[in-house]
This record gives sequence, C-alpha cells and structure tokens, in this order.
Amino acid sequence: MSVEYTVIHVVMLVALIEYFGFALAVGRARYRFGVKAPATSGNIDFERYYRAQMNTLEQLIIFIPSLWSFALFISVIWATVLGAIFVVGRLLYFTGYVKAVEKRSAGFGLATLPMLVLLIGGLVGAILSF
Repeated sequence: MSVEYTVIHVVMLVALIEYFGFALAVGRARYRFGVKAPATSGNIDFERYYRAQMNTLEQLIIFIPSLWSFALFISVIWATVLGAIFVVGRLLYFTGYVKAVEKRSAGFGLATLPMLVLLIGGLVGAILSF
C-alpha cells in the first residue's frame, strides 16, 4: 500500500481505539450503576453510556468503508480531514450523551456531516471512475 494511505490507516485506527475506550467506559458504568450482564436497561444513567457506545458502533459500519472509498476515489487529504472531524464529533457525542441526552446534538452533527460527505463522495467517485 502506498505511503500516502498511511494517514487513512491512522484515522481508522484512532476511530477504533476511540470505540474501544467507549466500550471500556460502558463496562465501568455497568459496574458503577449496578447493571449486571447481560442486562442493558434498568438504570437510565447506564443506558446513556450504552446507547452512546452502540450508536458509535452503528456509525462505524458506515464510516470505515466510506473513509476508504473517499480516500481512494476522491482525496486522501480530504478523507483524513473529514475522518478526523468524525472522530472528534463522536467524542463530543459520547461525552455529551453520558451527561444528558440533550447534550449529544452538537457531537452528532459534527460526526454525521463528514460521514455523509465521505459516503456520498466515495459513491460519486466510484461511479465516475468507470
């Protein structure tokens, strides 16, 4: 693989490390709020941690292939920038959500917009490459 794609690997791996950190936070919250596995409900504070983590997992399935498609067909530099914004947005989303549901919106927007640009751009770039 070309050296220019190294930065895309870094962004992808940072996103996965971030997700791993969210999973650890959910484990700590499970202990802190007394929610025994396999339960995922019963304590509203725990449920915010859990939903923030699960929502991030749901977004990663779109983000990772979109990041790579955009980098391959459009621009490595812009994929890197958009990917980094996504990672920051997910962090803001997670930290906001665990405080209060209504505090998740800014992070959601900051993560969703670049992900949609990566997704649509990757698709358009792939179609135009025919």
